[in-house]
Amino acid sequence: MWYIIFGVLTVISLYGLFLLFKKAGKQGWEAIIPFYREYVMTQLIGRPAWWVALLLVPIVNIFIFYSLYLDFLKSFGKQRFWETAAAVLVPFIVLPMWGKDANVKYRGQSATEEFKKKYPYKKSVGREWVDAIIFATVAASLIRGFLIEAYMIPTGSMERRLLVGDFLFVSKLNYGPRIPNTPIAFPFAHHTMPITGGKAYSELIHIPYKRLPGFQNIERNDVVVFNFPEETFRPVDKRENYIKRAVGIPGDVVEMRKGVLYVNNGVGYDSDDVQHAYLIYTDGSGLNPQKLIDKRMEFEKDEFGNIFGEPYVLHITKEEVEEVKSWSNVVKVENYDNNSSAFPHTNHYEWNFHNFGPLKVPKKGEVVELNADNLAIYEKIISIYEGNTLEVRNDGIYINGTKTSTYTVKMNYYWMMGDNRDNSSDARAFGFVPEDHIVGKALFTWLSWDKDGSFLSKIRWNRIFKGIK
Repeated sequence: MWYIIFGVLTVISLYGLFLLFKKAGKQGWEAIIPFYREYVMTQLIGRPAWWVALLLVPIVNIFIFYSLYLDFLKSFGKQRFWETAAAVLVPFIVLPMWGKDANVKYRGQSATEEFKKKYPYKKSVGREWVDAIIFATVAASLIRGFLIEAYMIPTGSMERRLLVGDFLFVSKLNYGPRIPNTPIAFPFAHHTMPITGGKAYSELIHIPYKRLPGFQNIERNDVVVFNFPEETFRPVDKRENYIKRAVGIPGDVVEMRKGVLYVNNGVGYDSDDVQHAYLIYTDGSGLNPQKLIDKRMEFEKDEFGNIFGEPYVLHITKEEVEEVKSWSNVVKVENYDNNSSAFPHTNHYEWNFHNFGPLKVPKKGEVVELNADNLAIYEKIISIYEGNTLEVRNDGIYINGTKTSTYTVKMNYYWMMGDNRDNSSDARAFGFVPEDHIVGKALFTWLSWDKDGSFLSKIRWNRIFKGIK
């Protein structure tokens, strides 16, 4: 229905432009043809014709279009604040109205000095401020929505590659920016209003998933920001942001064997920065929490932030394991057996964080076999992510009311895991991440703030402008 309404309003708006073009001495049909319409506008307002080429540049084209459009209306004397606002917000009302108004006449090329001298228009101080604020808000929102966005690491799930307090820039262009599902939203707020709380967006208009072309596909082991797929009470683009490593891409087979990741039957992403959990036993003298903090060794804490008693659970790298073993009061170090229940959380599979799979990551166009045992793997894909009705009846599986034993996957999916393997809520907990949940690629750290550092070491200078691998 929204497409029909949008189409009708667009036709009405174009009809208004049709009338205004005729008033300016042009053919009305010239107002209907994209790009040619803007070329004619450059003639009518006195802008260079090469501006039309900038309409091919993403994001820039938005500013160019509205600059030409509003300058065109200035040529008819329409430049007061309410007129500009109405021309942007309700063109389907004002354009036909001005087109039929005999008092609205074409005055000449509004971008020329001659026009400005003949029809001087001085903005008030208040209008100057309002225009500046609106322009800055729109520009920043477009940059944040389509180009690049700042993101802060809130948890240690990606230690040591990414640290708590790292501030990142995330590129929307690499994988292609998404068209917002919920375009009506409070500027700069994600899903909750600042200070007052409550929803920062409206679902009055909902746009189906669409992604503009990007420079690359997601590559295996990219560090990716995505919307949390389990947060189904919010629209996709307003769900909480998570950051993990895409260790499995569409078509890959992922598996964990005794805490080691395997992808396509070979060892998956591993580096000196990857952390695992270990049990530490001492001679009774215990571990000094401040020493662990100073060495940035993550330890299990109780609800009050105090270190748990022996055996101590440390999340550390392989190199740090050797260091801990060298401490005089440490008598034994053991691998931690992480038996937390893993996706799809059924008795049939009985997988855990250290032992699961093999599991194939679904790929767009792939036909998967469905049965009572494996339905738990695909049910969220079928019913939640891809919007079908799914029923299990006595005589079989029904999708959209039709009995079937197969399903054709409509989107690509990814297997996201944290580098802090035993302290990460990732795909092992929530399963596959659909392509429409992908936000962007993490590029580099522009600031790093250590809350546990001293006054002079709060900023981790060695991490500023550090690329993310």
